Amino acid sequence: MEPQPRDATPHHLIFLADPQLIDPHSYPGRPWPLSTFTFWHTDNYLKRNYIQLQKQLHPDTVFFLGDLFDGGREWKTAHGNTVDPAWANGQRPSGEAAYLKTWGKRYGEDFWLHEYDRFGRIFYKFWDLAGAEPGVGQRGRKIISSLPGNHDLGFGDKIKIPIRNRFETYFGQGNRVDVIANHTFVSVDSVSLSAGGLPHATEELVRPVENFLQEVQALKRKAVARELRFQNQVDSDFRYNHIVEEAATANYKKIPTMDPGKGAAEFPTILLTHVPLYRKPGTPCGPKREHWPPATPPKGQFTPVFPDHRNAISISGGYQYQNVLTEDHSVKLVSAVGNVGLVFSGDDHDYCEIVHPENKNNAREITVKSISWAMGVRRPGFVMLSMWNPVGPNGELLHSAPTGHGAGSQTAMTVETHLCLQPDQLGIFMRYGFLVVITILTISIRAILTPILNLTPFSNPYTASEPTPLLPTSAKDFKRHSSLSQDSHSSNSSTSSTTSAPGLAPRTTASRTRSVSPVNGYAYSPQAQPPLISHAHNAWSDKKEEDKYSFRSFGEEAEKKRRPLTGGALVWKEMWTSLWRVGWVALTVYLYLVCFG
Repeated sequence: MEPQPRDATPHHLIFLADPQLIDPHSYPGRPWPLSTFTFWHTDNYLKRNYIQLQKQLHPDTVFFLGDLFDGGREWKTAHGNTVDPAWANGQRPSGEAAYLKTWGKRYGEDFWLHEYDRFGRIFYKFWDLAGAEPGVGQRGRKIISSLPGNHDLGFGDKIKIPIRNRFETYFGQGNRVDVIANHTFVSVDSVSLSAGGLPHATEELVRPVENFLQEVQALKRKAVARELRFQNQVDSDFRYNHIVEEAATANYKKIPTMDPGKGAAEFPTILLTHVPLYRKPGTPCGPKREHWPPATPPKGQFTPVFPDHRNAISISGGYQYQNVLTEDHSVKLVSAVGNVGLVFSGDDHDYCEIVHPENKNNAREITVKSISWAMGVRRPGFVMLSMWNPVGPNGELLHSAPTGHGAGSQTAMTVETHLCLQPDQLGIFMRYGFLVVITILTISIRAILTPILNLTPFSNPYTASEPTPLLPTSAKDFKRHSSLSQDSHSSNSSTSSTTSAPGLAPRTTASRTRSVSPVNGYAYSPQAQPPLISHAHNAWSDKKEEDKYSFRSFGEEAEKKRRPLTGGALVWKEMWTSLWRVGWVALTVYLYLVCFG
């Protein structure tokens, strides 16, 4: 491969395959909260990786390769019949059939629109996160998500027309031609194409893709001519000659057209299909496939082992899926599009790279990994293209090198591909689990050593005491309260008799009449020591002493019940307290990151 020159200004394009947003169809029997946990984590994984993709790589174009939703084909539309036809009864897996009525009642057009908005909040919302300006020398930035997958529409003759119409209304036509960086990208609705030849296929189902394939080469030429006029700053408006002629004698064979005709300039063609093209069973996918590495060839053999079924895409199918297109559809697709040198596909969820035989134009096909960690791969990923194809005013190549792929007249090395891997989310969970185990072991060891080494405990090292009631609630409490009250009363009486002696002289009975005065008069006794205010102060002090004595009596009894914890009881309480203190903080931070991270 000849590298691009240093002064090149390549266009960076990224292929994203099979996000398959988790929904009720994904894990119908998974209980709450595990189902909600899976939903949150999968969306956060997609969003965080997409944000980093935009910040660090800032691609000029993003192409989705289908399967945007997991159960998009199941949610009924507001208009049209989306019930399974009678001939399809009994074909669903039992795990889906059990939930079919529930899905029909709960999930309809509103739910699908909510899922569409959810897709936009993950991908469209952060499209211009690193700026809306394209790279140096590029016309602009694009995000194209119109290619449908079997989880979006269904597969073959089981596709329902209202489901497909709804998808194309919101995401765009599945069959389209785009010229990007002097390359022609042809997207084909291969899941609808696969209905051709099946017993229950209808004309309405297959006509759009069949018509597109009949016109695609003319559409390619028109798109290239339009791009060249733009680059050469030529007026692209189409004008008819202003003439008047009879309708009966007019020549309709010479109607002006935007198609420059066969032999006109053409850019390298890249075919996009959700379902991979056919290959022989056991065709190895190469060393970048995650599930199984290539088989080791025998000594002296320098070519890959064939067949290598473990390293290959299985040639099989089932309800609403088929791992590869049929041979007839694959050959028809490549020949109808014409000049196909590169093919990009999805659906398999793992990486696969092969070179097709001559009947498929020796095209090189890359099946792109899923970007979701819930699709059976430990390391999700995507493929980035660096495209650089400078051309002259008439579309002639200014820089070329042989690629060995594509049997057409133009086989220039204008594209470099790179597989980009994302974090191993399952490995992250395993590390979380390891850290949880280490934390529990650390806390347990410290709790065991607390009574042995007399460490300061994090928990209260005493047993819980029963609160002493204000009023007696049992015979035992009544006796205790009576004993304390008697002690308090005797103490109070002795204190009062002691303190009242030095005071004023007591009044006699005779002194209660006005005609009789006390023996000593109304004056203070010569032996009276403190004034009245001092006497009141002493009485208050004595009351405080009484209360202090009573409180100490209750406190001492309660304290006797609070025995220090020892041995296993202290270890268990210390461990539980420490786990709670660490756990609620860690769980709070974790839930915040899951919900808002």
